[in-house]
Amino acid sequence: MPLVEVKVFENELTQTQSEELIQKITDAVTEVTSEKLRGVTWVVINEVKSGHWGVGGNALGLDDVKKIIAGD
Repeated sequence: MPLVEVKVFENELTQTQSEELIQKITDAVTEVTSEKLRGVTWVVINEVKSGHWGVGGNALGLDDVKKIIAGD
């Protein structure tokens, strides 16, 4: 029974985006493993508070994600 955990910043995804991500991840898992595992493939989206995630010793937040998306 596959379990995939995804971490994003709090409020980074809309409800619709979360649902689409869950569906697409489930599709990818079953494509690689077996369609028989669709009903037991778990996808958990964990939201992390902005500023509680760091890379290279620097705390990052939702604003940093928005800058990346905008191409800044």
